[in-house]
Amino acid sequence: MLSRRGDSVKKLDNDAFVNMRSGASVLEADSYGDKVLLLADGTIVKLFRRKRWLSSAAWYPYAKRFADNAASLRRLGIRVPEILDLFRIPSIERDAVRYQPLPGRTLREIRREALDAGIEQELKEAFTRFVVSLHDSGVYFRSLHLGNVVYTPDHEFGLIDISDARIVDRPLRKYERARNLKRLQGIEGESEWVDLTSVVDAHRKRREARV
Repeated sequence: MLSRRGDSVKKLDNDAFVNMRSGASVLEADSYGDKVLLLADGTIVKLFRRKRWLSSAAWYPYAKRFADNAASLRRLGIRVPEILDLFRIPSIERDAVRYQPLPGRTLREIRREALDAGIEQELKEAFTRFVVSLHDSGVYFRSLHLGNVVYTPDHEFGLIDISDARIVDRPLRKYERARNLKRLQGIEGESEWVDLTSVVDAHRKRREARV
């Protein structure tokens, strides 16, 4: 049986998984198998493999982290996918989350278009402000890159693939802000989409404003 909507992780037997997967498109896969599926009903299933036997994922599955992070980010006013179900699928040794995709396109998709120079610069500046707001809200997102940021039809930014996000109850420190951009800075063609100096200096300006 499929799980009911909620935050608890429910077991999904193989027959139910095969039935759910029927007609699905594979959006992402690796040598271990499927990672992201677009189901026939338009929802997305993200599958998580436990990479090590002795891992925190044994008692805190990545699918549950994804759902918990979605709830925490939504409380901060950040756009994220709507979580529908959490599964444990013993037959393929995977945990999974099913969610309603966030409307819009990723910045990576948008970057590949031939954008008007003025529009591109405006987007870059808006993205830098978004990153600053994340850090000011205590969001440390190691997977921050243009493929994980969605620009919605109502001109807002949202986050996807959020299982490794960490939210603390304080603004990020200066070194945390710099580290948070390390992955993005290493991607050719994407590093220029954020003003590193503005992001890191935002911590100093915030501190000076309190004095």
